[in-house]
Amino acid sequence: MPIIVNLDVMMAKRKMSLNELSEKVGLTLSNLSILKTGKAKAIRFSTLEAICEVLNCQPGDILEFVEEGK
Repeated sequence: MPIIVNLDVMMAKRKMSLNELSEKVGLTLSNLSILKTGKAKAIRFSTLEAICEVLNCQPGDILEFVEEGK
């Protein structure tokens, strides 16, 4: 998949656990886990906004485009 989710990287930089992020963002652990592992097919802008606010980052810090075959 050409979109890479770097949520785990940002969480590590902020020393935040999945449980803590889940509580602060208001998402279930399972939904955050799906996003973190790159298995999500979509993300709502409101969810992305909440994650960025909690992690004090930009959407580009979490989502990365990589061309296929590279």
